[in-house]
Amino acid sequence: MGQPDGAGEAGDTPEVSRGYAHYVLAILFLVYVFNFIDRQVLSILLEPIKEDLGVSDTFMGFLTGFAFVFFYTFAGIPIAGWADRGSRRGIIALGLLVWSSMTALSGMARSGFQLALARIGVGVGEAAGTPPAHSLLSDYFPPERRATALALYAMGIYVGVAAAFMGGSWVGSHFGWRTVFWGVGLIGLPLALIVRLTVRELPRGHSDPGPRQPIAPVAFRPAIATLVRNRSFVWVVLGTSIQSLSGYGIMTWGPTFLIRQHDLPLLEVGFTLGIPIGLMGALGVWLGGWLADRMGQRDARWYMWLPALETALLIPFALAFILLDDLFWALAAFYPFYLLGAMYVGPMHSTIQGLVAPNLRARASAVNLFVVNMIGLGVGPLLIGFLNDTFAERWGAGAIRYSMLTAALIGALSSGVFWRAGRGLREDLESAQSVPTD
Repeated sequence: MGQPDGAGEAGDTPEVSRGYAHYVLAILFLVYVFNFIDRQVLSILLEPIKEDLGVSDTFMGFLTGFAFVFFYTFAGIPIAGWADRGSRRGIIALGLLVWSSMTALSGMARSGFQLALARIGVGVGEAAGTPPAHSLLSDYFPPERRATALALYAMGIYVGVAAAFMGGSWVGSHFGWRTVFWGVGLIGLPLALIVRLTVRELPRGHSDPGPRQPIAPVAFRPAIATLVRNRSFVWVVLGTSIQSLSGYGIMTWGPTFLIRQHDLPLLEVGFTLGIPIGLMGALGVWLGGWLADRMGQRDARWYMWLPALETALLIPFALAFILLDDLFWALAAFYPFYLLGAMYVGPMHSTIQGLVAPNLRARASAVNLFVVNMIGLGVGPLLIGFLNDTFAERWGAGAIRYSMLTAALIGALSSGVFWRAGRGLREDLESAQSVPTD
C-alpha cells in the first residue's frame, strides 16, 4: 500500500469540504454494512446449518463466537499499527476484499471444520475494517462533530444485521443457506475498488484543534503502555465488554430463540427481528451520538453518563422480551430494548478516539475491539450455546430462555461501569493531546 497520500508533511493535503467528508463517511458506512452482513448472516442460518452439517449448539456458539473473534481480535492490533503509519484507505480496501472472498467460500463448506476455517478468514479480513475507519473519520470530523459522525458510521452495524436477517432468511428459505454466503460475499468485492480509488487519505490530526504538525508513529510497547495507564480508557473498554457480552449473545441467538420458543418459521424470524434491529438500532446509535455531542459540550462526562443511563433503562425491556410468552408483547418490548441498547455506541467510540493522540487512534480502536470482541462476541454466543446444552436436560427447548436471561443480567452490570468511566473523563480527555513517542 506504500505511504499514505498526503500523510507526510503538514499542509500536504488541501482542506476537504463538508460534502466530501460526508461522502467518505457514506462510503465507510457502506463498508461497515457489508462488514456486519458477512459477520451476522450466520446467525439467521444457525438452524439449517446445524441440521445440514450435524453439529451441536455448543459448536454453533463456537462458530459464531471464538472461531471468528479469536483471529479477528489478534489480527486487529498489528493491522491497526500498520494503519497508524500507512494508508488507511488501502488497508480498508484490502480487508474488504479478503473478508468478502472468504464469506463466499463459506458457502462451499462441507463440514463444521471447513466452515470454521472460512469464518477465520472472514475474521482476519474484517480486522482491517473498523480501526482504520475510526482513525480516518476522526481526521475528517472535528471533536465537536465526531460522536455524531462515528455514530452514523456505527449505524452500519444495525443496517448490516437487519439486511443479514431479512435477506439471509429470504434467500436461505428459497435457495438454501449456501447461496446466501455466495451472494453476500461476491457483492462486496466491487466496493473494495471504490474505496481504494475514491477515498482520500489525510494527515493524522487533520481536524484536531491547534496547528497541524507532522506526527511520528509510535512503537507497540509504548502505545500499549499509554493505553493501559489511561484510567478512563480502561473503564470504557470494560463497560463496553460487559454490554457486548449480553448484546452479541442475544443478537446471535435471538432468531433461534423465536424459532424454539414462539414457533416462528425462518423467513418470518428474519423480518420480525430484522426490521426493529435496522430501524431502532440505527435510530438509537444516531440519537446517542447526537445527544452526547450536545450534552458533552456542557460537561464531557456525559459522554459516559448517557450510556450508563441508557443501559439501566433497557433492562426491563430485555427481561420482557425474553420472559413474556405473548409474542406481540415480547416483540413490543424488543423495540425500546434495541433502541436503548444502541445508544452507547457513538459516545463510546468518540470517547475512545478522544482519549488518545492522533498517532494512537487506530490502535486504541483495535485494543478496544480486541477486548470487547473476545468477551462480547467470543464469550456471549458461546456462553448461551453452552447453557442451552447444559439446561436442555431439565428444560428442553425452553433452555434457551434461561440462557438468554443469564446473558441479559450480566449485561446490566455495564451501567455502573459506564458511570464510573465518566468520573475522571474530563481530565483524561484534556491530557490526551500530548503525543507519545518512542
